[in-house]
Amino acid sequence: MKTIKGPAIFLAQFLGSEAPFNSLPAIADWAASLGYKGIQVPTSAPAIFDLEKAAASQDYCDETTGMLAEKGIAITELSTHLQGQLVAVHPAYDAQFDGFAATHVRGNPKARQEWAVEQVKLAAVASRRLGLTAHASFSGALAWPYFYAWPQRPAGLVEDAFAELARRWTPILDVFEENGVDIGYELHPGEDLHDGVTFERFLEATGNHARANILYDPSHFVLQQLDYLAFLDIYHARVKCFHVKDAEFRPSGRSGVYGGYQGWTERPGRFRSLGDGQVDFAQIFSKMAQYDFDGWAVLEWECALKHPEVGAAEGAPFIDRHIIRVTEKAFDDFADTGSDRTLNARLMGIGD
Repeated sequence: MKTIKGPAIFLAQFLGSEAPFNSLPAIADWAASLGYKGIQVPTSAPAIFDLEKAAASQDYCDETTGMLAEKGIAITELSTHLQGQLVAVHPAYDAQFDGFAATHVRGNPKARQEWAVEQVKLAAVASRRLGLTAHASFSGALAWPYFYAWPQRPAGLVEDAFAELARRWTPILDVFEENGVDIGYELHPGEDLHDGVTFERFLEATGNHARANILYDPSHFVLQQLDYLAFLDIYHARVKCFHVKDAEFRPSGRSGVYGGYQGWTERPGRFRSLGDGQVDFAQIFSKMAQYDFDGWAVLEWECALKHPEVGAAEGAPFIDRHIIRVTEKAFDDFADTGSDRTLNARLMGIGD
């Protein structure tokens, strides 16, 4: 068995124009001061991390990792959540997602998609240069407006949507294969890949591509009322990234899973800071140890109530308490009587 690495923190929710959140060295110092050993780095903020430079320059990557190592920090994964979203955008969401793109491709869906594809491919190369083996992203969505079975969907719509999604992603996955890096898709409402069934659809459409994998985040499954522990029993071999994020689901006589168009503080399902929700992290970390997950436990802070800096400060010790240092021997080894094939035969009653 392997001991999970951590604690680490995803930087996306903390970046800003004020110090220490406006430069990679400063935010690394801040993370280290809270007890974090790793950072998951978004690639959509060039002031923090220059993705194009990282893909082109080994020196830039070595300088970055060296600077972080001096602070006791490692990069856990790069993230292309925003760019991955733009690989597949249904026209209904064009205006809402356009701001995720570089300014020179906004308002042009075709150019925007081409830019996004290139960005994710660059992340594969940059990850290799940084010595990383996993990457975090979103899948995007073409079928999401039709997730509910009313009105009746035309026959073949879902199959065609996943075939097109796989057509767009397979060349990207091939680049990740060339660079020895896995993509962990965060299974997330709003993405066509949002649960086990949709991941299986996509995996089949890609020909079971070896680099198509999962970023496991139990909070999204709480909000969907999916069994997040059984999910690990089924898909653990494909889990390559792990967001440690809490959530709660409080249904009422007025609202349930769909949320009634309410804001995050009012809806029954909402994200919470670690320890404030309903996720059974003791069981999750136990299963991660059982299934030899050798990646990082990365806090993704999202909470409708608590201040982010408080959530970050509480997150590192919370994760650290839950990481299981796996045993190197069986608890009953003290009673081991050795190996004797003759004795085994006698115990089964098949000896002479």
